[in-house]
Amino acid sequence: MIDRHVLQQTSKCSRAICIAGILLAPGHLRAEENTSAFSKEVYTFKTIDPVKLQADVYRHEDTVNRPTIVWLHGGALIMGNRGVPKQLLKLAEQERFVLVSLDYRLAPEAQLAEIIEDLKDGLKWVRESGPELFHADSSRTVVAGASAGGYLALMSGIRTNSPPSAIVSYWGFGDVDGDWTTKPSEAYRKGKLIDKEVAWSGVGKEVLTSTNKENGRGRATFFLYLKQTGQWINAVSGLDPNTDRDKLTPFCPIRNISPAYPPTLFLHGTADVDVPVEQSTGMARELERHGVAHELITIEGGGHSLWGGDRELIDQAFKRSTEYIREQLTK
Repeated sequence: MIDRHVLQQTSKCSRAICIAGILLAPGHLRAEENTSAFSKEVYTFKTIDPVKLQADVYRHEDTVNRPTIVWLHGGALIMGNRGVPKQLLKLAEQERFVLVSLDYRLAPEAQLAEIIEDLKDGLKWVRESGPELFHADSSRTVVAGASAGGYLALMSGIRTNSPPSAIVSYWGFGDVDGDWTTKPSEAYRKGKLIDKEVAWSGVGKEVLTSTNKENGRGRATFFLYLKQTGQWINAVSGLDPNTDRDKLTPFCPIRNISPAYPPTLFLHGTADVDVPVEQSTGMARELERHGVAHELITIEGGGHSLWGGDRELIDQAFKRSTEYIREQLTK
């Protein structure tokens, strides 16, 4: 129970909590957690020749339709893979939930509109094929993600025909064309500046759905260059934020909120220089304005992924996020 640092409830549908935090780290089942009854199976949910988009599905070996968690990885829409946070693996195993981690094509080879189509198609596949393929109860689904995955989770509330039961955004963002993406980041310009040709040499060879140590180095350099130059949204969308704001609006959850938006939990560090905390506080204000139930957990002094906080309070923060998922899936 979080009690030492809880701020007063600000309304009937929002709660602000100020605690310290740490990375919600991708992980795998430890030996003592893994049993023959809880395992992973890999499915291909979409093919765009020659690219196969896959999903890792974790569940117990029974035929009961179970509530479902969908996980979306981070990586600035440029990097990342389907690794799942250990907290969610443990929650799914303990509560007998289905846990699905979805691929999506990565920028800049794929553009933002295509990435959102992958999101829509992946969630449609879970909803329509999940009950038969892996006994998912698609009427009870929480979509969660971190960083860019948090953004995609928030997008699931506005760009899918059947929004999820709830959303959890770990240090995600509600717009893609604010100053934080369109102006050079001073924090990233303190080191060596990346040359444009060097940056682009690390991408563009093939469409990827995941990265690792081998293919991720050049993409990390590319991301650094985009932050240094304020060119991230241009690269991932193919649009100019100075002239194409209307075209970018459909990709900004904060500009598309309605009273029908799903209940949402936000978790964000106050010292995040990658994705400013205002990306979550702004979303919370907009949900408040529309009367949408939500919780906002801010992590004092936490950076991106919440590095830098007290471990005990960190555990409490993530305990609340898993409790929230459990509550939403067992209503």
